[in-house]
Amino acid sequence: MSLGKRIKGLRFKKGASLQAVANAVGASKPHIWELERGTTKNPSLCLVTKLAKYFGVSVDYLAGMDGGEVDGNTAVRALVGEISSGNLLDSDLELLRRIANTLSEKNSNYENK
Repeated sequence: MSLGKRIKGLRFKKGASLQAVANAVGASKPHIWELERGTTKNPSLCLVTKLAKYFGVSVDYLAGMDGGEVDGNTAVRALVGEISSGNLLDSDLELLRRIANTLSEKNSNYENK
């Protein structure tokens, strides 16, 4: 899979617009669009690093060097990145707290058996 397809897939998975990605990484909307289309072949390492951080994946993943898809740890990193961005509503944060508490209780019950 190409860099552009990975970026586009991650963007859709995150539900982010081209403009949102561009704003987050300090690039122009047309530049992100060109990356997705594959018409810009050699983005800077700095930009790829910012994109990886934004999407919560490794640079290796974006570059197609790890061969794997987004795993559970990557999903957690992406979630932490989204929480850290400050873009979540208070109601979203409360929902995440409740989910974390439920998982913690579930794990605690499992360990006590």
